[in-house]
Amino acid sequence: MSERDSDYPPGASDRPPGPSQKPPGLSEFPPPEVEQGPKSVARPAGSVRVRPLLIVERVSKVFPVRRGIFGKPQFLHAVEDVSFYLRRSETLGIVGESGSGKSTLARAVLRLTEPTFGRVVFDEKDITRMSLADLRPMRRRMQIIFQDPSAALNPRMTVRECVGEGLSIFRMARNEAEGDELIEKALATVGLPPETMARFPHELSGGQKQRVGIARALAVKPELLVCDEPVSALDVSIQAQILNLLLRLQRDLGLSILFISHDLRVVAHTSHRVAVMFLGRFVEMGPTSAVSEKRYHPYTRALFDAIPKLGPDAKTRLPIVTDLSADTPSAVDPGKGCVYVTRCPRAEKGKCDVDTPVLAEIVPGSHHRVACWHPEV
Repeated sequence: MSERDSDYPPGASDRPPGPSQKPPGLSEFPPPEVEQGPKSVARPAGSVRVRPLLIVERVSKVFPVRRGIFGKPQFLHAVEDVSFYLRRSETLGIVGESGSGKSTLARAVLRLTEPTFGRVVFDEKDITRMSLADLRPMRRRMQIIFQDPSAALNPRMTVRECVGEGLSIFRMARNEAEGDELIEKALATVGLPPETMARFPHELSGGQKQRVGIARALAVKPELLVCDEPVSALDVSIQAQILNLLLRLQRDLGLSILFISHDLRVVAHTSHRVAVMFLGRFVEMGPTSAVSEKRYHPYTRALFDAIPKLGPDAKTRLPIVTDLSADTPSAVDPGKGCVYVTRCPRAEKGKCDVDTPVLAEIVPGSHHRVACWHPEV
C-alpha cells in the first residue's frame, strides 16, 4: 500500500488513518491473466493469457475536513479500499447513487486527483509512483468523457480547436494539414460532418456536443476510455444513440471502457461486468448477468427493485426489501462495521455494526463477489 506523502508528510498530525481492515487484494482474486471473460470480449487469436490493461489495488481517497481552529482533524472517506481490474476490449460498469464515490474513483484512476492510499497499474506500469513528467506521455492512452458536454468544451474554442488540442499537446500531427485530417477523421468516427469543425459549442445540440467530447478523446488514440456519466445530461433518445456509438467504437477500436453511471439499465446495456458502489466501497461485483439475476447484496436488490416497470411484468415486480431514502452513514470518519448497516433490513447488531465485510465470492469460481455478512442467497 502506498501513501501520497506529498499530501500527508511523515509525522503529520492530520494524516488520515490507513485502512482498518485488509480488503481482498488482487493476489486474492482469481488470476486475471487466466480468467475467462464474456464471449463478446475480443482477445488475441490463439491466446487466453492476457494481462489486464488496468489494475486498481486497494485505492482510497481521503479528504481532510477541519472544524474550527482547534478542532480535531476529521477525514472524509470518498473512496475506501477499492480493488478491480479491467481487461482489454472490456467494459466495467460502476453503478451507485450520487455521492457514492464513483467520479472520485474515476479521477483517482487517471490521477486527476491523487489517491491517498493504494496503487493504479496501467499496462504493467505503476502510474501512482510516476512523476508528472513521466505520467504525461501515458495520459494520451487514458482519456475521459465528462458528464456535462457543455461544461467540458471551451465556449471560446471552435470544434477544430477543441478536438485538435490533444493532437497538438502530444505532437501527433506533423503539420496543420495533417492535423485537420486527423480531426476530420475523429469527427467522422462519431458521426459528425467535416463542416462541424468551424462551429462553436453553443451552436451544437447536447448530443452533438457529447459526440465532440468523444471525438476529442478518440483523436489521440487511447486504449482506456473513462466515461463519467456520459449520457445523464442528455435526452433519452439521444442517450441511446451515444450508448450505441460507444458500443460500436469499442468493437471497432478495441477500447477498454470504465463506464460510470447511476442508471442500472444503462450499465446493464453497455457492460460486461458491473460493480455496485455504496459510500466509497464496492458492495457487489461480477458478470453483469449474474449481478442482475442474483442481487446478493441488499443494496443491489433495492436498486433493481426501484427501477420502474411497465406492462404485464409490473404486477410480478418483487417487493422493495429496503428503503433507499433511509439515512446514509456519514463518509466523515465512518468507523467500523458495514457501510450499509443503517439501511439494511438484515443487519445483525454486534456483527454488522462492528465488523466490516470484505468483497468475497459466495460460490468459488463464479467471479461474483459480495461484501455482506448476510447476503440474499
